[in-house]
Amino acid sequence: MNPDSLFLGALSTLLVEIFEGPPGNEAFVLNPKDPGLLRQLEALSHEVASKRPMAGVTTVAAHVDHVHYGLSLLNRWGSGEANPWADADWTTSWKRTSVTADEWQTLCAKLRQASKTWQKIVPQVKEWNTLTVAGALASAAHTAYHLGAIRQILAAMDANAAPRDS
Repeated sequence: MNPDSLFLGALSTLLVEIFEGPPGNEAFVLNPKDPGLLRQLEALSHEVASKRPMAGVTTVAAHVDHVHYGLSLLNRWGSGEANPWADADWTTSWKRTSVTADEWQTLCAKLRQASKTWQKIVPQVKEWNTLTVAGALASAAHTAYHLGAIRQILAAMDANAAPRDS
């Protein structure tokens, strides 16, 4: 089988698992039956998403805004923009720490759409090199990191702690 096909298939599998949860009994990053990032977030209220579990720790809303921002840059690149990171301001992506009910619903919907767009772009990329492959793999790893961080925040608040093994 073509190495590019193997890479794209594996990356697509990981992205589905991280965002949507494992599609079957086979899981590589999360536990089987894990809801994944999007369903985890959609189950939270805006109050929980906006709460700091302790001083100095950011909120779930800030993590979600940050992940959405990163995906928006990837999607711009995947749509043909040469270097959307050239003027990226990552500090801005951490400033949204609280959300209203409507803002939370909108942010979750935007994250869902950005993740779907990225998942559609990945198999359409025609040329891969070391930098783009590393970036694409990092998109899965970085999102999984933020899912773990979000779950630690929730556990610290004792609010919808991470799913238990089945």
